[in-house]
Amino acid sequence: MTKTARAKKGTVSVTADRGRLRLGWRYKGKRYFLFIGLPDTVTNRRVAEAKASQIELDIMSGHFDPTLRAYKVILPNQNQLTVKGLFELFIQYKAKKVVPATLDKYRALHSYLDKFFGERSVASLNLNETEKFTTWYNSQNLSKVVIRERLSLLSSCWQWAIEQGFVEINYWAEMPLRISIPPKQMPKPFTLKEIKSIIEAFKVDRYYSHYANFVEFRFGSGCRTGEIVGLCWKHVSEDCSTIWIGESLVKGKRKATKTNRARYITLTSELQKMLQELKQTFPAPEELVFKGPNGAPINGHNFAKRGWKKILAKLGIDYRRPYYTRHTLISHALDRGMNPVEVAQLTGHDVETLYKNYAGSVKSRPRLPKL
Repeated sequence: MTKTARAKKGTVSVTADRGRLRLGWRYKGKRYFLFIGLPDTVTNRRVAEAKASQIELDIMSGHFDPTLRAYKVILPNQNQLTVKGLFELFIQYKAKKVVPATLDKYRALHSYLDKFFGERSVASLNLNETEKFTTWYNSQNLSKVVIRERLSLLSSCWQWAIEQGFVEINYWAEMPLRISIPPKQMPKPFTLKEIKSIIEAFKVDRYYSHYANFVEFRFGSGCRTGEIVGLCWKHVSEDCSTIWIGESLVKGKRKATKTNRARYITLTSELQKMLQELKQTFPAPEELVFKGPNGAPINGHNFAKRGWKKILAKLGIDYRRPYYTRHTLISHALDRGMNPVEVAQLTGHDVETLYKNYAGSVKSRPRLPKL
């Protein structure tokens, strides 16, 4: 960040000196400086600005402390700050930035830190200790994907702590790379015959016919569960030919899409007709397009556990999570020769991710040449 301009008389300015924040002001003809001791980051600027406001108020009220002792920013002592305590501070920092489901991952990791490190301080941590934890954590009954992901969280935590001036070295930086993730075969996409059977089974089912349109839209659009659950009529064009995907509804909370990017999708004539029929009731712009039987947002977990699972079992179709309706659309689109860039635009992926995670059908794979 750049240094701020010289503050007007009576105000406290926040500036950076060699990458560290400091406050500066004049009082009764004397120039004062207070070194905050924190790196110049957005978060630390807020801390410094709060301290500046405190000083300005004291000057205005006649309670200014010329010794500056009342304005010192107390930084955590590494000998007092525990490993789990530092991660708890990181959780608090992230609480306003991530969804509850993600916070659950942080808290799960916190319990392992508590179990391994106990009350040990951050100052006692070194490369050898992080390696010991990584080996121990890797022996727990967790998937390799989860272990690598959680070690990456620790690395992010320590990088954040460096920016805050809590620690100086990120001993976790290379630990995620120590975990090798074995390849995993992707489930097969649903065949066209299976898709038709599943949709028809929902339409005639005594208990789950209400979800038939929801299921058909899943297969036909390839959208993520939260994107479909959160789709409102204000996101649908007047003639129902296109939809705007820029929001997601997860566990009752509306947020941006997974990639934080919006996109427009031009629907097939079949999906357009479906939405036109649903729209005949003249819904309000904020009303959800697809709702549960009681009018509330669809609970994706309950839908998968009950209706989806039972319909597939009744049809004798190998179980695959509802999410694989998305995988299915992508695979069939690539099989039919659709440009991968266009498919990625429709589904909100980058092309590399599309091929790596979703192009699971035989036709979309490279073929050996005939010799």
